[in-house]
Amino acid sequence: MPAETLATTGPVLSDPRVHRAIELVWHEARLLDRKQYTQWDALWAPGGLYVIPIDPDTDDFASSLNMVYDDDRMRRMRIERLTGGFSISASAAARTVRTVSSFVVESRDDESVELSGAQVLVGHRRERTFVLAADVTYRILLDGPEPLLARKVVRLINSEDAVNASGFLL
Repeated sequence: MPAETLATTGPVLSDPRVHRAIELVWHEARLLDRKQYTQWDALWAPGGLYVIPIDPDTDDFASSLNMVYDDDRMRRMRIERLTGGFSISASAAARTVRTVSSFVVESRDDESVELSGAQVLVGHRRERTFVLAADVTYRILLDGPEPLLARKVVRLINSEDAVNASGFLL
C-alpha cells in the first residue's frame, strides 16, 4: 500500500502503528539518558542511518558535511568510544535528560512510519548545565516483531555554530 499522507488519513493518534513508533522514540530517549548504548544499538534496523547534519536544510546527507553520519559500523565504533573509558567522551560523559515531543506523522504505511518531532536535551557535565534543542525525523520499520529505527536525523537548532565534544548521543 502506498504511504498515506495526513491529508487523506484522518486522526493519526488512534493508529496503532503510530503508537508503536512513538513508544520506540520514547524508549530510545530513555536508553540514551541512561547510557545503555548496547541496548540502544539493538533498536536499529540493519543498515540504519544516524545523522546530525550541519546544514539545517540538507536532505543529501551523503554529499554534505555532517557532525555525525553513522551506519551500523560507525554507530558501533561510536558506542565503543563512549563506553571504552579511554576517550574524553567516555571519561567526562555528560548526564542527560531529554524530552521528545510535538510529533507529526509525515507518512505511514503497513511497513513503516515517518515521524518528525522536537527534542530538548538538558545535560550536565563538568559543573555546567546546558540545553540543546533539535528537530528530529525518524523512519521506523514496523514489519518485524519489534519496531526498529531505520533512520534518525537530528537537526540541531545551532548546527552551524561551533560544537564542543559532547560525550553523549543525541
